[in-house]
Order: sequence, then C-alpha cells, then structure tokens
Amino acid sequence: MNTFRTDQNIKAGIILTVALSLSACNLTKQVLGPVKLSPITQEFTVKTFTDTFVVHLPTNNQQIVFTTNRNDTIDLGFTIENVYFKSKNGNMLNGWFLKPKNQTPEITLLHFHGSGNFLGDHYKYISPLMKNSFQIFMFDYSGFGFSQGEATRENVVTDAVSALDYLKTREDVRETKLVIYGQSLGAYYSTVVGPIVQNNIDAMVMEAPITSFKDIAGDRVPIIGSVIMKEGYHAEESIKDFHKPLLIIHSSEDKEAPFYMGKKIFDNANQRKEFYEIEKGHCLGPIYYTDEISERIGRIVNVKEINK
Repeated sequence: MNTFRTDQNIKAGIILTVALSLSACNLTKQVLGPVKLSPITQEFTVKTFTDTFVVHLPTNNQQIVFTTNRNDTIDLGFTIENVYFKSKNGNMLNGWFLKPKNQTPEITLLHFHGSGNFLGDHYKYISPLMKNSFQIFMFDYSGFGFSQGEATRENVVTDAVSALDYLKTREDVRETKLVIYGQSLGAYYSTVVGPIVQNNIDAMVMEAPITSFKDIAGDRVPIIGSVIMKEGYHAEESIKDFHKPLLIIHSSEDKEAPFYMGKKIFDNANQRKEFYEIEKGHCLGPIYYTDEISERIGRIVNVKEINK
C-alpha cells in the first residue's frame, strides 16, 4: 500500500543513478510495483495489522474462505466473492466483492488500490469499513495478482473504468449509491477516472492523493527528480472536470503522499466538496477513523443512517 515507499538509508544520489538507468517501461513498473501471482495458486497468506490469515481460493464455488494457520475458519462478518471480469483492454481482471451478512447495504464502494503488491495486501486498508455495512468491490489492475496483462499507467485508467462498467451490470449494486474510494495511487487516478464516469457514480472519496508523479519525484530528489519523471496526468487539473460530491481524506502525518498535495487538489475541486484532515500514517483512515469516514461518506450521498 505504501505507494511512494522510500528507503531513508539510501542516498539521493544512488536513487538518481538508478532512475537514470531505467527504461521508461521499467520505471513505470517501479512506480506501480505490482506483484503477479501464478494462475495455479490455491491459497496465500494475508497479513493484517493484528493477525495473519490464510486465504483459500474457491474451487467449486465463488466464495473465498479465510482461516487461521491451524485451518480454523474465520467468520469475518461478511462474505467475499471471487470474481473475474474483462477490461476494455482485453485483459481478464480479478476482483473481490465484499458483502455484509444479513443486511442490505445502501452504499457500494468501488475501491481503487495503491501501488505495490496485489489486492490480498490492500484488503486490510479498506475492509474495516465493512463494520458499517458498506459493500465493497476491490480489484487488481492489469499485471497485479491474478489479473492478466501488463502493469501500465494507461491500463490502470482503462481497468478502473471497466470495473465500474462491471459493477453497473450487477443487480446487487443497482439500487445502491455508488462511490469511488481511491487510496494513494488509486486516489491519484481517481481524478482522471472520476470525470470520465461521473454520470454513473454518486460521489468520490480520495485518501492520500498526490498531484503527480513528477511532483513526488521532485519532492524526493529536488529539481532533478521532476526532470526525470514524466507524467501525463496532473490531479490538480483533472479534478476541475469532476462535478459530483467529493471527500478528500489526508493525514497531516503522511510520510508517503505529502499533505499539501491533498490540499492543493481540494482547492482546485468544485463544490460540493469536503476535506477531512486526520492523523496517523499513509492510508490508515479506515483503520483509525472507521466511523467518522463512514458517516462522512453517508452524508455526501444523502444516506442518513450508516448501520453499525
């Protein structure tokens, strides 16, 4: 999840030398940081902030099962459906659909995760909101996890639009409010995707966004870094074309995505908008501010009661 994780023990000069030696393709992979899984994988380990679970992929049904290391089944309080859908670029993408048990959710969150790893890792950053009876669809971009294809910036945008198209076909989504929830890299790309799909969503939430890769590079390696890194999207400009309710969440203690970047995007956004300043680290809002974030999401889409 730490989209812009940097090793503070590596001198900036070494980072710069490595960056200069990378091809454009390899530099993109370094930024996106995907972890690819073998199609024959049947189980893998998920580490949350407090526990370690074993994830068992479905064989004769679509439900994912979590167990302890001793193979005891864990009741998460919600179900996880393992799904595949086709992106507009032709790649088959893997997703998890999290649904509360014995409750009818009023809000569906479409989660755009950050860079690095795959959805088995990003799961812990968004799943705490299930406590308040949201339903959440999270998925891997091309080249991540079990999703086909190559991890490219263009594919991230195409895959995100395709994920919304898939959700709109589901009967269990049609009667709910549909909200994009982007974190880190996913928040950044939300500013690009949001204007494209805004007629089909009710609101957008961005947690720990950056303004551009170029700005991040310049922040890490002043002047020279911004020259090396090229980026076609600038979030503070893209957000100007979004006209649905917007909630931006950013921690003043964020060491990965500078706090001022979230504020800059917010200042350029249209009304109706809200900025929620929190503490703690990068993309930890749903863990430490579960109820507060849930209530704010409900408010921007006019759902007065969030089940707890």
